[in-house]
Amino acid sequence: MSGLRVVPAYRHGRERLYVCREDGSNVAWYDRETGRVNLLVLGEDGRNDVLHALKPFLTGQVTVGPPPVPTPAELARLTLHPDDDLAPNRPGEALLVALERDPGPARRLRPDPRRRALTAEQTVGQGLDRLEGAGWHTLHSVPLPGGDRIHHLAIGPGGLFAVHARHARRSRVLVADPMVTLGRREAEPLLRRLRADADRASYALTAEVRPVLALVEPAEVTVTTQPRGVRILRDTELTGLARMGGVLKPADVEALHGMARDRNTWGRL
Repeated sequence: MSGLRVVPAYRHGRERLYVCREDGSNVAWYDRETGRVNLLVLGEDGRNDVLHALKPFLTGQVTVGPPPVPTPAELARLTLHPDDDLAPNRPGEALLVALERDPGPARRLRPDPRRRALTAEQTVGQGLDRLEGAGWHTLHSVPLPGGDRIHHLAIGPGGLFAVHARHARRSRVLVADPMVTLGRREAEPLLRRLRADADRASYALTAEVRPVLALVEPAEVTVTTQPRGVRILRDTELTGLARMGGVLKPADVEALHGMARDRNTWGRL
């Protein structure tokens, strides 16, 4: 083979370097994270040509061989219609769409509360996305029938968590199960809602889903008694989920992620 070129691309958050012929067809790709060169061509000559093209980009120890056989979860994702796949959702996806459709008046006396809520979801979502390297997957803005949604669904070795983000910057937060009070605002039975959403997710996925309230930049958090079944975290404490394990095996994580990312899973509620 001659005229091979290397084209960088990103898939599922990972950088890949594709080796292409002049007609654009792929003959191999190099996954930097796993250090593996996946060959789509046969023969020693083809292997040598690919490695020669990739030589300026290879770092450290690499393995070379045919692409791995897809797992059942990966095959299920390949057959999922793009309109039904929730994985591409951005943190705060529903709010982003709502603000694009109706940005509100240019001048208003008070800030749009949707923008504070969006900031909270983006902050929490970015924190959860950083857990991917520890074997976690996070889905954002998971729609529930009736117009409700789960802000973030984290799936990993420590189990499944329905995470609700709440903007609390410079506010004192009082948690008195089921009531939550932020600053001078009126108390609301937020924990009751979180438990109900987690129960609905448990029913849809046939697996236990635990609720989490993630408070973004609170000045102070006071919990009168430990809430029943709800974990209260600051946004800076989300990385603690990565230290949890012993609940799900990697295969179970992948299977549950494949089920949860299918919009039809949630339509059965």
